[in-house]
Amino acid sequence: MSVLPPDRERLRILETFLTFSLDQVREKIAYLEQQAAIHRRSRLEVTPDWVLERGIGQGAPPVAVHVGGCHMAGKRVRTLQRDQAVRALAEGVEACCHCRPDTALGVLD
Repeated sequence: MSVLPPDRERLRILETFLTFSLDQVREKIAYLEQQAAIHRRSRLEVTPDWVLERGIGQGAPPVAVHVGGCHMAGKRVRTLQRDQAVRALAEGVEACCHCRPDTALGVLD
């Protein structure tokens, strides 16, 4: 015994509904695959060991040295090598009080 309607008109309606549903499922699959790819790429990005946060404006002075990945580092950062981070701290650039790069570098006042 078939669960499908016997007439062509209702079968066409059912076909339209199923086609629409299948399109939605395919769109959702494509979206989830795209999100998974973005997540994989973000995990592969390398976090620098040290970053220098700069102030606002062209030629603004440095604001703070952070351990790479510090949640308090702003958007205006540039990557530093270990010796550059030590030099910046020695020159008076403030160490972030959250990630304590001065402690991690072994440079305490």
